[in-house]
Amino acid sequence: MSYEKQPLDEARDALVRIAYGGMAAHTLGAAARMGIIDLIGDGERGPDELAAECAAEPQAMGRLLRALAGLGLLVERPAGKFATTPAGALLHSDHPQSLRSFSRMFTDPTILRAWELLDDSVRTGRPSFDTAFGQDFFGYLAEQPQLSADFNAAMGQATRDTAALVPAAYDFGRFKAVADIGGGDGTLLAPILQAHPALRGILFDSAEGLAQAGTRLADEGLAGRCSLVAGDFFATAPEGADLYLLKSVIHDWNDEQCTTILRHCRQAIPDDGRLLIIEPVLPPVVAPSLSGVDPSGAGALYLSDLNMLVNVEGRERTRDDFDQLCRAAGFALRTVIPLPEPNRFCLIEAEPV
Repeated sequence: MSYEKQPLDEARDALVRIAYGGMAAHTLGAAARMGIIDLIGDGERGPDELAAECAAEPQAMGRLLRALAGLGLLVERPAGKFATTPAGALLHSDHPQSLRSFSRMFTDPTILRAWELLDDSVRTGRPSFDTAFGQDFFGYLAEQPQLSADFNAAMGQATRDTAALVPAAYDFGRFKAVADIGGGDGTLLAPILQAHPALRGILFDSAEGLAQAGTRLADEGLAGRCSLVAGDFFATAPEGADLYLLKSVIHDWNDEQCTTILRHCRQAIPDDGRLLIIEPVLPPVVAPSLSGVDPSGAGALYLSDLNMLVNVEGRERTRDDFDQLCRAAGFALRTVIPLPEPNRFCLIEAEPV
C-alpha cells in the first residue's frame, strides 16, 4: 500500500496515535515513579488502597489505573480491582526482565525538557539540553546521584536483550582479552566472559559508570577474570586487550568526538586486534510506515536519532557513516552482522590499517 492509497481514516488514526504518544509516555512514567506495579504485585488492588499507599487522591488514582489499563499495562476486574498484564509486569522492580529504570529514565522530566526544545535543536544542530540546563548532559548527570543511578540501570536494562545474543553471534574465542569501552556495570561483558571461559575482560568507564560493576561481576563469579579501569575515553583507552568493544557509545557523540575515541582505541589495540562496535545501523533510505510509531521497529531508531540530537549532540548512523569514522581513526570496516530480529543492533567489525 502506498501513501497515496492509504484510506483517510487510517491516516488520521496514525496521526492521532503519534500526537497522543507523549501523554502515554507520561502515564508510563507516573506508574514507574509511583511504583504502582510493585504495589499491585501478583494480586489485585483497588484505587482506594493504592491511593492510600501512594499518598494520592483516590479518584485520580482510579483514573490513572484506567489509563494504564487502556494502554494494556493493567486489566480491570469486575469489582473495580486492577491486575497487571505481561507488559505491565515489566515495570515491577523484581521482574527478571524489568524495564522500570528504563521507563523512569526515558520519561524523566530532565530528559523530556530537552525534547520540548526540539525545534531549537533542529535550527541550530546543537543539543537543546545544554540550553535548558546550562551544561552538557553527562556533566549534569554526574551531579545528580539518583538520576545517574537510574541512567546506569536503564542502560543495563536496555543492553540486556542484546547481551544475550552477542556471545553466539561473534567468534570471541579467537581473542585473549576483550576491553569493553564505556561498558558500565558489565551487562554486556559478563555474558561474553561466561560463554568463553578462557577470555579475560577489561571494563573501562568513568567512576560513575563503574559504580555498580564490582557487585555485578562478583555476583556473576567473574571478579577474578575482569579488571575495572576508571578513565576517560576522550583521553585514553586501556592497553592489554586484542578486542576492543564499544556498545551504544559512538551514537552519543559527534563525528569529531567519535574519531577521538576510536583513535585512542587504535593506539591501544595490537595490529592483529579487532574493533567491534555494537550499534543500530540505519538503512540508506527510510522505509515507509503506514502505522505510525512502532516502538520495536525502525521508527524507534529515528526517534533515538533525535534523542541524541537534543540531549547529547550524538546521532544514529548508516553503514557509510561508520565506514568514514573507522577510516578517519585508522581502521577498515570489514563486516556488519545484524543480530537476530526483532533486535535492531548490528556487530560492526573493523581492523587496524
